[in-house]
Formats: sequence, structure tokens, C-alpha cells
Amino acid sequence: MAGLVAEAVQQALAQHGVLLDPQALASASAIAGGFAAAFPFLPQTQRLAIGSLKGDWTALASAFFSMTANKAARGGTADAGRSTADAGGADEHPVPASATGKPPSPRERQRTNDLQSVLIEDWAGEVAGSTYLEENFRIPRSTLHRWQRRNEVIALRKGGRKHVFPLAQFVDGRPAAGIRELLAVIANPRLAWFWLTRPSPDLDGRTPLEMLKHDRVHEVMLAARDFSPTSNPNGSRV
Repeated sequence: MAGLVAEAVQQALAQHGVLLDPQALASASAIAGGFAAAFPFLPQTQRLAIGSLKGDWTALASAFFSMTANKAARGGTADAGRSTADAGGADEHPVPASATGKPPSPRERQRTNDLQSVLIEDWAGEVAGSTYLEENFRIPRSTLHRWQRRNEVIALRKGGRKHVFPLAQFVDGRPAAGIRELLAVIANPRLAWFWLTRPSPDLDGRTPLEMLKHDRVHEVMLAARDFSPTSNPNGSRV
């Protein structure tokens, strides 16, 4: 696959009159082919995060090449597969246990680690802290913290101790119905929010969050139990 993409890129550059020396042309084509070949094998959460990125791709590519060139000049090698979570400590935000106290399955831990390796804003959408919510949504801090203690709102840890709240979960100044029940099934808030905001095949391609906003909690919970590796077919926690 990498070879096919590299050949196509080389032909496209030539057809559009991009003037590069033979070495630069070969390198550009090989790099494009390598990225295209690697992308399908990334975890789904990373592919979705990359797909939702709205940054300047040319600037991002320039920064990547600059970093790679500097590393090569120092005699280092590119650590393909090393995530930002590895650099900053993968256990900075440990995955909580299920409602029964059992540790999460390897599958659930992998999903959560994937989400921790990218910026919140790149996959969670708009988020805000308690000050913003109080000033713009008129939600008192005391109310927000009470919801948080009761697992009635999804709070995502950002940095050491700070939490931010995805804005899309609020309807008329309060969290959508069903979030407490959802967090009893998918205990990790990051994984729960990721699942809520992605189309679900169990819900005919609609997002679970959209369904919650229409008070269809029961259907969402059935889909959540199918998604969660710590639920049994009868719907109870194991």
C-alpha cells in the first residue's frame, strides 16, 4: 500500500508542476505512502481524533518534519508508536474500576489510554470549566459539584486536578437525562463521553447523546451494555 500511495503522490506532484529535486520528490512520496499505510492500523479513537482535527495540516506537517530532522541530526530515531501518554506518564489519570470494584478489562483500558493520549478538545468537542458554566449557563458551582459527586454530569480531568465539562451534554441548563445510569455501566468518564458522541450501530447510526436528549434512556442503556465489556447479556454488571 505504501508503494502505491508513494507512486500516486509522485505522479500528482509531477502533473501539477511541483518542482522538486529527485531526492526530495522521492522522500515526499515515500513519507505520504508511509503515513497512508500506517493510518488504518491506528486505534479507532486515534483515527477519529485525527479526522476531527481542524488545524492547519501544512503547519502541523512542517512542525513534524522539523522535529524529525532535529532528532535525526542528534542521531536519534523516531519512536513510532510512542504516544504522548508515554511521554507524560500513562498512569497520570488511572482508569477507574467498574461499579463492582473490579478492574477494567484490557479492552476498556486500551480505549481509555488511547483517549488520554490526545488533547481533550481534539475528540471531546467544546468543553468548559465551572466559571464559564456559571457565567454563561447560569449553573452555580455548588450545583455543578453536586451533580459531579452524584455522577449526574460528565467531568473530564484536564491536567493535574482540574475538571472540564463537555458543553453538549447540557439541555436547558442541566445535564441530559440518563448520564448517571450510563456512568454506572461505562465507569470511565472519557470513554463514556467518547461513546456518547459517536454514532452507534445499535442505535441505527444515531449518537447516544442525541437519544438521551430525546429522553430515550432505555434504548441508550441497552446499547451501552452491549458496548461495555464489563456487562453481561442480561444487562447487569459482572
